Amino acid sequence: MEKIRLIYNPFSGDRRFKDVLDSCAEIFYDAGFLTNIVRVTTEKTINAAVQGISDEYAVVVAGGDGTVNMAINAMKCHGKETPLGIIPAGTANDFASFLEIPKEPRQAAEAIASGRVISADLGCANGQYFNNVCGGGLFINVSHSLANDNLAKSIFGKLAYYIKGLGQLPNITPLKLRITTDSGIYEEDFALFLVLNSGGCGGFNKLSPNASISDGYLDFVAFRAMAMKDIAGLFLKILTGEHLEDRRILFSHETYVEIEYLGNDHIDTDVDGEPGPKMPLIITCERGALNLIVPKTYNRE
Repeated sequence: MEKIRLIYNPFSGDRRFKDVLDSCAEIFYDAGFLTNIVRVTTEKTINAAVQGISDEYAVVVAGGDGTVNMAINAMKCHGKETPLGIIPAGTANDFASFLEIPKEPRQAAEAIASGRVISADLGCANGQYFNNVCGGGLFINVSHSLANDNLAKSIFGKLAYYIKGLGQLPNITPLKLRITTDSGIYEEDFALFLVLNSGGCGGFNKLSPNASISDGYLDFVAFRAMAMKDIAGLFLKILTGEHLEDRRILFSHETYVEIEYLGNDHIDTDVDGEPGPKMPLIITCERGALNLIVPKTYNRE
């Protein structure tokens, strides 16, 4: 029988994945795979778990977007080309949602066991890989501030991100940015910028409605600075994917994005829900950099 290395984070999401751990291993066994289960809690333990990969058919990560991101960075660091599968066990699970992986862990395990491997793109920001998004500005600290708020995440789930984000609206501070891409150079005030590999983040899954993870491009979405009264209307457009023609949105497909902050203070960045690198950012698309297991019905290539 072939082997699968199942890496799981017991602190991801509502912390309930451990209750179905044995069921997932049984599903893999019935599909012809022996499962090597590794519990991880930190970047260091994820790195060790990945470093130990040898002849496994696949590595499966059960956790949120941040856990998946750390596993991918560890795999790239150690030169592991083993196909990666994802069981969405976090709170937002944006990347897994884009891949049409079932939310229920046992169904996700079944989708992996019967899935297929594709070559997927990765973003790279100052040497740090991201599978879903790199961003900065309004709302960008929400996932960081909720990282240890397990009560809020268990009670409200993904809604906790929206509740926390609403509290930031009265404190909107425009960011003076210089953005250099293959499409042009822009020097303006922005409220938020996102460089996406998939279709969305933070539960907004239509930020880039036609996104692909295998086209060799990243999707750049920036929100120009605006009055607070205009934000609600714009976000209604985002929910339906009708925002790309709005004059307050800067949108383009890029292989290269350089973002410089022209202010005197410090701004945080985010990579897949975790603290990102310092500004300025040099972001590139690494085409076909990840062997990724997707459900056999997945058709967004």
